[in-house]
Amino acid sequence: MAAGPTTRRRQLGADLRRLRERKGLTLEEAGSRVGISKATLSRYETKEGTVKWPAVDALCREYAATDEERMALVELAKGAKIQGWWRSLADPIPDSMNLMLTLEDEVVREDHYACMYIPGLLQTRAYAEAVHRASEVQCDEREVQHMVDIRMRRQELLERDEPPRIWCVIDEAAIRRRVGGHDVMREQLTHLLACAERPHITIQVLPFSLGAHAAAVGSFVTLRGQARELDVVYVDLLGGGLFMEKPEELERYRLAFDYLSAQALDLESSVELIDQVSKE
Repeated sequence: MAAGPTTRRRQLGADLRRLRERKGLTLEEAGSRVGISKATLSRYETKEGTVKWPAVDALCREYAATDEERMALVELAKGAKIQGWWRSLADPIPDSMNLMLTLEDEVVREDHYACMYIPGLLQTRAYAEAVHRASEVQCDEREVQHMVDIRMRRQELLERDEPPRIWCVIDEAAIRRRVGGHDVMREQLTHLLACAERPHITIQVLPFSLGAHAAAVGSFVTLRGQARELDVVYVDLLGGGLFMEKPEELERYRLAFDYLSAQALDLESSVELIDQVSKE
């Protein structure tokens, strides 16, 4: 999968920091050599804001980077300005959703733990509408349809020639909670079974019989990039969500997902339970 603008920007920041530290320079020393402030260089390295490619070129020369390294980072800086399809939407979208779309457009794998609802990438339209009407009670119908349109558009990444690997551990509560009524839920579970047959999608159910488990705090998604240092965790919160990318935070959620996957039903048993619930 080709790297998108956010992946390029995050990779650029990590590489600039690596080259500076290899040269043994502080932020202030490096910035003064190319005529930019310590604060600006810090933003470059922490992946915040835009980056001017001439500054990247100058930094690479000060860091004694090879021509190959310098040219690669300049290309990253230029490519980081490209915008995704959602930037052209007429209606605004929440900041957390904007960042999710940006990151998700470039991932190679997503690990989902869902304790309340079926993961958004696997929702039917009717189910998604019911979820949004319930969780966004102050939104009018036009806003609901706008957010559902975005969710349906998100799902197009599953149809790519090289789609990301999707691994979902879904709490039994999510498949038994009747969202939108009998028909809507049956359609959703049938769709979930169809998704489970796709080679790049893995679905496991975490059964009630398990009792306490590794992620009783709530749903989360680990968005995995082409390099481990580009991973991000998204945690559901009331009214939005929280993104985390500190190494210790990422490791905590990676470990939690590994435990959840190990504790959940195997693939065949998960499909059997979903099928049983859909018939009920």
